[in-house]
Amino acid sequence: MPRRIRSWVAALYLPLAMAGPTAAVAQTPDGTFGSNQRFLSRDGATLFRSICQGCHMPDAKGAVGAGRYPALAGNDKLEIAGYPVFIVVNGQRGMPGFGDWLDDAQVAAVVNYVRTHFGNAYTDAVVPDDVRAVRP
Repeated sequence: MPRRIRSWVAALYLPLAMAGPTAAVAQTPDGTFGSNQRFLSRDGATLFRSICQGCHMPDAKGAVGAGRYPALAGNDKLEIAGYPVFIVVNGQRGMPGFGDWLDDAQVAAVVNYVRTHFGNAYTDAVVPDDVRAVRP
């Protein structure tokens, strides 16, 4: 790369590099991330697409391959609202807990979304106090 172009690239990107990783802000087009430590979205559908569908698939039917990702679609285990709340906050087996990246209202939103979509019809809504009760 010619020296002149290298100088221009350095002048453009050096201030960003010097800001360090703690100042980094990653913003997806749908507003999912606001920092490298928390999800921003308050919408259950957006949170599902951002967090869950990568493993559980967009149709929530799960997958088998590099691991086993259980189906959330038509899942009887979701009937007791505390179960998916506990799993989302704390994780289980190969699934990491998302309690550090989601606040209580966000956990409630994504759990309510999954419990009312994909062939699930559980209408007893989870509220932030329900989530707070399962946090360590």
